[in-house]
Amino acid sequence: MSGSNAWSRSREKMRLFPELFAQCAGEGAMYGKCVAASTTGRQELRKDMCAKEFEALKTCFTAAAKKKAK
Repeated sequence: MSGSNAWSRSREKMRLFPELFAQCAGEGAMYGKCVAASTTGRQELRKDMCAKEFEALKTCFTAAAKKKAK
């Protein structure tokens, strides 16, 4: 496999990122709100603190990417 082909595929995926992410704006907002709420004051963000919100964002993003690939 050629290295240039791998870079081309990576660049193409990165170009699609804003479009795909826009399809998951609600999930992204919920995850962002959870992270922001979890780090107010002196509280630190801990692993899995916003796991439910992250999983929803990940599921949405994966589904959007699959739709785009068709």
